[in-house]
Amino acid sequence: MDLLRAKEILDSENKINVEVNGQRVWIDSVDTESRTAKVHVEHKPEEMRFVPLEELHEV
Repeated sequence: MDLLRAKEILDSENKINVEVNGQRVWIDSVDTESRTAKVHVEHKPEEMRFVPLEELHEV
């Protein structure tokens, strides 16, 4: 996913579906320097991880 699009999704008031390896996630933050995103599995905030932006896919 493009850095700007990841930031748009993060800032959006609308729900925008994003997946990592086929699993729905929420974007919690975006790190512009490392080009990674902190995400958690939808409905499971305890399942948080950092992923490269390239692994995020809007669906």
